[in-house]
Amino acid sequence: MPDRSAVAYFGAGPAPLPTPVLERGAEAFVNFENTGLSLVEISHRSQTANNILADTKAALTELLGIPNSHDILFMHGGGSGEFSAVVFNMISVWVEKRRREAQKDLGGDEDKIKERVGKELRHELSLDYLVTGSWSLKASQEAANLLAPLGNNFVNVAVDSRQTGSGKFDNIPPEDTWTLTPPRSKGGKVAAFVYYCDNETVDGVEFPHFPDRLKKSPQDPIDEIPVVADMSSNLLSRRVDVSKHAVIFGGAQKNIGITDVTLVIVRKDLLSTHPPPSFLHAVGVWSPPTILNWPIVAKNNSLYNTMPIFSIWIAGEVMRGLLETHKTRQLAGQEELANSKAEQIYGALDRHPDVYQTVANRSVRSRMNICFRVCGGDAAQEKGFLENAEAQLLQGLKGHRSVGGIRISNYNAVDLSKIKRLTAFLEDFASRSRPLGALGNH
Repeated sequence: MPDRSAVAYFGAGPAPLPTPVLERGAEAFVNFENTGLSLVEISHRSQTANNILADTKAALTELLGIPNSHDILFMHGGGSGEFSAVVFNMISVWVEKRRREAQKDLGGDEDKIKERVGKELRHELSLDYLVTGSWSLKASQEAANLLAPLGNNFVNVAVDSRQTGSGKFDNIPPEDTWTLTPPRSKGGKVAAFVYYCDNETVDGVEFPHFPDRLKKSPQDPIDEIPVVADMSSNLLSRRVDVSKHAVIFGGAQKNIGITDVTLVIVRKDLLSTHPPPSFLHAVGVWSPPTILNWPIVAKNNSLYNTMPIFSIWIAGEVMRGLLETHKTRQLAGQEELANSKAEQIYGALDRHPDVYQTVANRSVRSRMNICFRVCGGDAAQEKGFLENAEAQLLQGLKGHRSVGGIRISNYNAVDLSKIKRLTAFLEDFASRSRPLGALGNH
């Protein structure tokens, strides 16, 4: 049986964790801080649990520089659960903004307010999605499914990167080609939100920076479109300007911790901009389910129901480890490290283009999930690659089942020594493989 240090694991999630965190977690699982109780046994209403929540929030706030304008929620359901939560909560916010406008114009005539908002909802509601990979596609499909009973197509796919280039999710089209919902000041609507997935784990595509098209226009506050970002697979790998986002969410099982907990960073004003459920029902939409209702979760300090305190504690340990490692540089230090590791991997792949074929558009290649084909996707070559890698205890390299190929996940806990082992293997395998042009009719 191999020692943990001998295995280099590059799985896409659940992802590796720092060994010191696992060792402390093993102790906490049996006897947390000499209490005689496991951390999975203590009450989520206890002071210990509340302290863990507060400490983890504090660490995340320090790492990301989260402003006072935003709150941190711990939720269930992973990123996929937030696909639904975003739709329910942000439509509720959109309706409440329209309700307040109607109330100013119509006074206290509730029937006329409901009639006006209901009509606006049916004719003006729009949800913008930037579809650049498999997860953003799933998010847009979930929104369409949830809203289908209303009878209209409310989902605006402002970009689908399959429609350009190779027909695959291997690029992010230029921003001037995005068909975002036109603002009211230009005779259009106001989208309830615009959603993007910052890093696509399946396809190996990552936004290199916050999109310019999504920056706020302070001179036209009526045209503000709240920006929602799924950062499940690259959160804590680089600096983020949280203030540019209305909502950031992500499952913990990549760079943050283990499964069972989902992080949601949400602008506080959105938490107080919801109408009564009865008003939502009257105009024809659902109120957010309690378990996905951001205002309820926030009001109860993420403890409306039983939260996985152990998972939150693990996340806090990972965050505190990053703070200790990078000191005052915080995520700037981690960003440099992540970039350096990705550059080493891509460097080895790019030196052998006849053997390894990566995402064509280098400007959007993911630093976290490096996807490629071996010899043009030759089944025997890719099988041999994986078998040889496994023999050297380089594990978790098989691509997602929907696209195949090879995927190297370069998460924070994958240290430089394992990257060096992997790049040495890449070089060696390439030297022993038939190049793409020599495969003939194989």
